[in-house]
Amino acid sequence: MDQQFVISDEYIELNKLLKASGLCDTGGQAKMVIEDKLVTVDGEIETRKRKKIKDGMIVKYDSHGVKVVLCKE
Repeated sequence: MDQQFVISDEYIELNKLLKASGLCDTGGQAKMVIEDKLVTVDGEIETRKRKKIKDGMIVKYDSHGVKVVLCKE
């Protein structure tokens, strides 16, 4: 099952999500795995580091997945 990552703004940039969710240890590692086409967003390979990840989107890297959920508060 994918883990959930709660955001309070409309979106989070892909590279920041990878680091904040713990899928990558550093921002540099996040940028490298995106450049190497190892990350998918909703099943599609994503190469834009600053792709806006919004409510309901699923990001996968390696064997881990994160579903982004918008906090409605």
